[in-house]
Amino acid sequence: MKVDFLIPARMEFYEAVVFYNIQKHGLGEDFTEEVEDTIERIKENPEAWSRLPSSNRTRRCLTNRFPYGIIYQIRENTILIVAVMHQRRHPRSWQSRLPKNEH
Repeated sequence: MKVDFLIPARMEFYEAVVFYNIQKHGLGEDFTEEVEDTIERIKENPEAWSRLPSSNRTRRCLTNRFPYGIIYQIRENTILIVAVMHQRRHPRSWQSRLPKNEH
């Protein structure tokens, strides 16, 4: 299955990597590996995680080590990453990234 990122999701991911590397050398690489592992789990079984209450198509898979969730949608043969979101962030901030009928 192919993986695509919305531009804001990719920017969130990069910003988090930079943030963690500033905190401690190499921590950004650890975060990158954790996000990649989480995306692999999603690819292996995309329907394993519950749909978000505000959406019929959107799901969230939490990372194991860092307080982040990968917000995604299953689109034919593609996993669309909508957000790489810190768990303390406003939970519906990602919704403005999608047309209303695609939440």
